[in-house]
Amino acid sequence: MLKKFQLEEYFQDVLVRLAHHSSAIEGNTITLPDTVSIILHDTLPGGYSRREFFEIENHRDAFAYVIDQLRGEQPLSLTVLKDIHEKLMDRLLVDKGQFKTSENAIQGADFLTASPRETPLLMQQWVDNLNYQLEGASKDMDVLRVVMDFHIQFERIHPFSDGNGRTGRMLMNYSLMQHDLPPLIIQAKDKAAYVNYLAEQDIDGITKFSYELIRDEARRMQRFNNKEKAQIKELDDEIER
Repeated sequence: MLKKFQLEEYFQDVLVRLAHHSSAIEGNTITLPDTVSIILHDTLPGGYSRREFFEIENHRDAFAYVIDQLRGEQPLSLTVLKDIHEKLMDRLLVDKGQFKTSENAIQGADFLTASPRETPLLMQQWVDNLNYQLEGASKDMDVLRVVMDFHIQFERIHPFSDGNGRTGRMLMNYSLMQHDLPPLIIQAKDKAAYVNYLAEQDIDGITKFSYELIRDEARRMQRFNNKEKAQIKELDDEIER
């Protein structure tokens, strides 16, 4: 678990891109360079709302929590799921980390989300079934398909009053990295295609779409790995002199 993801510099790179794109999909206007400033340098660029700033900054604590849980080999559970939501929605939502208590809806969707009454049971079933199916997935492509299938299910349940998209994408990466697959960063420019896959429950389409992104991510991760190896070799050469 996480055996491929030990590079701190790469983790920071993933965090910055995930925070930017996942927030941008929800309408956040903070640019990628300004996200770098917020996440890596603790600076607050001007021209943005406090809410937008918190949406970006909260990804740092949420992602750190995900990495800690995975390094401790913690399976996904309702507690972990709620903790991730609580960290992503800190300073943004009164009922952070709690399932919705009133009806909600997805703008433009032609289906109804789960009711507050049925949400706790549905989410327990969601977690149990996800873990069960992932245990039986022997190939990387099978893992990816299961994760994307359950991502669609999560977004249709819409278990929280707000923050379901950001939480769902963080959970998606929890499961992928748990099974030693690269993180999946869905870019803001791909929002229309991504939303359409969710709306149409197109498991085949979103799996193929995600596979291409993960393949590119694996190449990016390898570049960071090669860079670290080169730095270590340079340091060893200096020591030997």
